[in-house]
Amino acid sequence: MLEKLLTEQANPASAAIDTLPAEQVLRIINAEDQKVALAVEREIPAIARAVEAIVAAVQNGGRLFYLGAGTSGRLGVLDASEIPPTFSAPPEMVQGIMAGGETALSRATETTEDDPAIGVRDLSARGFTKRDVLVGLAASGRTPYVLGAVGEARRLGAVTIGICCTPDSELSRAVDIAIAPLVGPEVVAGSTRMKAGTAQKLVLNMLSTATCVRLGYVYGNLMVNVQPKNEKLVDRARRIIASAAGIAPDRAAVLLTESGNSVRTAIVMGVAGVSRQEAERRLSASGGRIRSALGQ
Repeated sequence: MLEKLLTEQANPASAAIDTLPAEQVLRIINAEDQKVALAVEREIPAIARAVEAIVAAVQNGGRLFYLGAGTSGRLGVLDASEIPPTFSAPPEMVQGIMAGGETALSRATETTEDDPAIGVRDLSARGFTKRDVLVGLAASGRTPYVLGAVGEARRLGAVTIGICCTPDSELSRAVDIAIAPLVGPEVVAGSTRMKAGTAQKLVLNMLSTATCVRLGYVYGNLMVNVQPKNEKLVDRARRIIASAAGIAPDRAAVLLTESGNSVRTAIVMGVAGVSRQEAERRLSASGGRIRSALGQ
């Protein structure tokens, strides 16, 4: 069974890689990596459907869960952990669940991935409901831990999304929306932390970023929900305000202070020429969307 999976095949391009000097090894890896973005591009229609489903769920009070084992699980936890500092989203909005728990993030404990009941247990432990969305991650498309969780999510009536790198996989058949970038055999046969991992990372970036864009967490392409908690982020916040409001950096710094360190509030104050109180009122009425608060 496993030997027939695309992710387990030997790659002819790297058949003699162990005989080559470092530069040629790297050129082979790089050439293979260039195939990843094209494989993801072919899945954009499915990714778009997934984004719209996630946005609808979040607007309805639901949450987004990533669940996987090994590299796939670690990538899900990584993406989820980066959403609050990037977009000031509530930490519970996007959550990553990893087979083996936190210990498995730094030390492989892959045996847990063979038990579908553990997937069900880990999902249930987070209070997963039918309002939530589950993204199951499995390069092979057959990981029992992931399939168990997907089955439970479907039983509850939740939207399920699968990300894998094999055609017509069990995971793809089990979910509502299947995303399957087919990147081909790995440079090191079966090492799906490479092309398959990169493809999954790209898809996760697209899902979370596009979702936050659709939810109004950016203005133009600016990270307006950034939390200025250190010197670097304060400087970034000032530059964002200056760019968005078309004002001088010094004026942006003043508005940031007057707004209570809220980039969105400072932008509305700067563009509309209103007080902090009025800017906050407008943002509250528009659900935090700057364009709506400015009547754009």
